[in-house]
Amino acid sequence: MLRQIMEIAQQAGELIRTAADITPEEKTGFRDLVTQYDRQVQALLQNSLRAVLPQAAFLGEEGTFRPDGDALWEFIVDPIDGTTNFVQGFPNCCVSIGLLHRGQMELGVIYNPFTRELYSARRGQGAYRNGRRLQLADRDLQHSLCMFGSSPYYPELTELSLSLFGEIYAHAQDVRRFGSAALDFCYVADGRAGVFYECRLCPWDIAAGSLIAQEAGAVVSTLTGQSLPFDRKCSVAVGAPTAWAQMCSRFAPHIKGWEEML
Repeated sequence: MLRQIMEIAQQAGELIRTAADITPEEKTGFRDLVTQYDRQVQALLQNSLRAVLPQAAFLGEEGTFRPDGDALWEFIVDPIDGTTNFVQGFPNCCVSIGLLHRGQMELGVIYNPFTRELYSARRGQGAYRNGRRLQLADRDLQHSLCMFGSSPYYPELTELSLSLFGEIYAHAQDVRRFGSAALDFCYVADGRAGVFYECRLCPWDIAAGSLIAQEAGAVVSTLTGQSLPFDRKCSVAVGAPTAWAQMCSRFAPHIKGWEEML
């Protein structure tokens, strides 16, 4: 099944890579965009993935499908994670496909069609980039790049996001903001960054990437140290064990009083 899902992700990625005449529309505001390709890619994914596992439910950024009865399996999909990058021609976006079974992530596939990097993971069987197994090395925060997200759709979290940025900027080696949470998980898994955090993300942003990062040896949690839920929005903290622990410790005073929003 994993091989089939990887092939589907690559097929969907070709729609993104060859896109022309992109027409963005605003959803909740000028920062929250959708294009005709988001919808086309999601339709392709829904049809193709249902052919692989017909009994599975489907949760995507652009819509959902629920079969009759209680579904034990659920695909959680972002057709284009990094839509703003896609619209602006910045080649850091991806197709993200996670498969949930009884509340636990079983498979994760993320594909960047511009770099042709294909990340994949099966629970308990490791994480891979283009067939090469990933195993991140532990490191401390001072020797880590930090990836972060600014939660741009949630102005109520701007104050906290800026506070955390100031803290991490003072103590990490440097910071990066590339605009695709799914790929940020992969970059931690691949050892390109030591940590990644964001104050609020949706299930389709985190499903596949969280498993890939965990299978590569990263610690994955909310900013308050809880396991990630896949049925609601949440915060994210992921990283090499030592850097993750140091980041969470430094963030704790800033988060006090914000816990219910994370």
